[in-house]
Amino acid sequence: MRIRLIAVGTRMPDWVQAAYGEYAKRLPRELTLELVEIPLGQRSKSSSTAAAIAKESAAILAAVGEGDRVIALEVKGKDWSTEQLSQQLAKWQMDGGNVSLLVGGPDGLSDECRARADVHWSLSRLTLPHPLVRVLLSEQIYRAWTILANHPYHK
Repeated sequence: MRIRLIAVGTRMPDWVQAAYGEYAKRLPRELTLELVEIPLGQRSKSSSTAAAIAKESAAILAAVGEGDRVIALEVKGKDWSTEQLSQQLAKWQMDGGNVSLLVGGPDGLSDECRARADVHWSLSRLTLPHPLVRVLLSEQIYRAWTILANHPYHK
């Protein structure tokens, strides 16, 4: 199974790339975590925020694999504990398909991305910085896998 983390934003600090990479490489071969970075839409006085979101949205949706289960990361989504995430991960693995996790830009996801999502998931009611979201997601996916594998990391 492949989980695609489709996130708006490029040029992350080295610590983000290192932390994300560390957790992604810990996952077993049958569960890969792939990062797809989407360039930030241009925001300026002369261009509208709506145009930037539309450009980001088109790129996000183009990166979603055909037949993927789509999970939109949103503040107003469902809260999952780590144990609930591990149950979701087990279900995704049993279903045999791939998963795309969508992380919007500074203005969030477009209505089109929200409509394409099968589930809306909230990491927190707090607004988190985008670099931290990548690290948090990769660590929680790894932790969920360790629960399923009875690995001591979760303890």
